[in-house]
Amino acid sequence: MTKPRLWITRRLSDATLERAARDYDVVINYEDEPGTAAQIIAASADFDAIIPCHSEHFSAEVVAQFSPRLKIVANHSVGVDHCDLDALKARGIAVTNTPDVLSDATAELAMLLMLGAARHAVAGDRIVRTGAWDSWSPAFMVGKQVTGSRLGIIGMGRVGQAFAAKARGFGMDIHYYNRSELPADQALGATYHKSIESLLSVADFLSLHCPATPETTDVMNADRFALLPKGAVVVNTARGALVDENALMAALDSGHVAAAGLDCFKVEPGGNPAFAQYDNIFMLPHIGSATRKTRDAMGFRALDNLDAFFAGRAPGDLL
Repeated sequence: MTKPRLWITRRLSDATLERAARDYDVVINYEDEPGTAAQIIAASADFDAIIPCHSEHFSAEVVAQFSPRLKIVANHSVGVDHCDLDALKARGIAVTNTPDVLSDATAELAMLLMLGAARHAVAGDRIVRTGAWDSWSPAFMVGKQVTGSRLGIIGMGRVGQAFAAKARGFGMDIHYYNRSELPADQALGATYHKSIESLLSVADFLSLHCPATPETTDVMNADRFALLPKGAVVVNTARGALVDENALMAALDSGHVAAAGLDCFKVEPGGNPAFAQYDNIFMLPHIGSATRKTRDAMGFRALDNLDAFFAGRAPGDLL
C-alpha cells in the first residue's frame, strides 16, 4: 500500500521525525527555514498532507492557488491564526492543531516571566554580569511580591487554567475573564468577571492566554492599561497581536505599569527593538512550548491526527 506523502516544514523533534519517516513518504525541511508562500503552493500539488508550524501562513490568497491533491494541514501548534480556516474548509482541506500537550510548558514560562518581571531579573542580571554590583541598601532592587497578590487571567482555557494552578502555589487570588464562566470544578475558586474592564481593575498581575482573533487584536490598549492598578505587571505568552506595544511602552514610561514579561511580539522573529531600552521588560523569543517533552508530544499529536485521517476516521483535533 502506498504511503501518504507528507511535507514537514520545520525541524521537529527527532522522535517525531523518526515516526513520520516510518509511517509516511516524508520530506523534511532539515534547513529549518520558514516555508514561503511559493513553497506552500507548490507543496499542495506534491503532497497529501503538510505538518506546518505557525511560521507558515495559509492565507486565502495562498489557499486559492492550491492544487487538489492536498487533503490535510496538521498544525504543529495550538494557535491557528496563521491559517485562513474558511478558505481551507472551502477547498475541502482538513485542519488540525495540537491542544492540551503544551499547556504546562507554556504556563511554566508565564510563571518565569511574571516572577522575572516582578523582581527586576533583567536589571539584576545586567548589574551582576557587568561587574556593576558594588553596593547594597534596603532600597536596592525592591520589586513586587507575587505571593498573596491578585492575578487576572484573560482567557481561561487550557493554558490559563494550568497557569492558575501554578499561581495558586504562590497563594495568589485568581480572577479571570473568559467568553463563558467555568464550571466550579474547573474554576477551583477563581473569581469570574463578565467584562475585561472589571477584571483589569483588580489585577495586580495580568496574564494573557487568549487566542489571536480580530476581536482580541490589541485587547490591551491604552484605555485598558489605564484600568490596571498602578504598579501592575503584565505577562503575555499567547500572541503578540494581543498587545498594543506603543501603549505598553507609554504605560511603562508613566510608571502606571511597573513591568512586563513577554514571550511574543507583533513582529516575529525579531520582536520590537524599542523594548531593548526597558530593563523592566523581561523578554524571551516565543519559547513557551520549548521543552523536549512538549516538542515530542506536539509532534506525536500532529501525527496522531494524520494517522486518524488517513485511516478514514475523524482526527481528534479537527477544527
